[in-house]
Amino acid sequence: MPETFRAVSISRSGDSPEEIPFDLVVLAHDERRIRRRSITLQHGDTVLVDFPQPITLNDRDRLVLADGRHVEIIAAEEHLLEIRGRDATHIAELGWHIGNRHAKAQLDADAEGQRILILRDHVLATMLRGLGAKVTEISEPFSPLEGAYSHSHGEPQHALLAR
Repeated sequence: MPETFRAVSISRSGDSPEEIPFDLVVLAHDERRIRRRSITLQHGDTVLVDFPQPITLNDRDRLVLADGRHVEIIAAEEHLLEIRGRDATHIAELGWHIGNRHAKAQLDADAEGQRILILRDHVLATMLRGLGAKVTEISEPFSPLEGAYSHSHGEPQHALLAR
């Protein structure tokens, strides 16, 4: 019979112990941004998460349960567009156009050079090709940059509140 556990903290992927996790869960990028929610694990158990602040879980991070066991987070493969430009200036221009449309984006580099990853969107793909980008449909884990306002706007040190 499935059980319910409580997460008390997180352990970042580089800090996680070598022990085998109790269970795991595969989550898309938007599911990995959490504060308070219930998560169903691969084997049917549930973990209740109730952190004081929203956090973003990365691939291979772990939720630490109240009993000390760990649940590993796996970043799900998502349907993306890979955008490549002619050079660094062109990729920056493409990034500006993507940001101007408020699309979530991951900035990345691989053996072929710099690239931008966004969720598949045929309208954005057409626009980017029109701007000279090489646009390819791919599937892989997606970790977009957090926006400038991804934290609480009520914090006293927030730029919009500072005087």
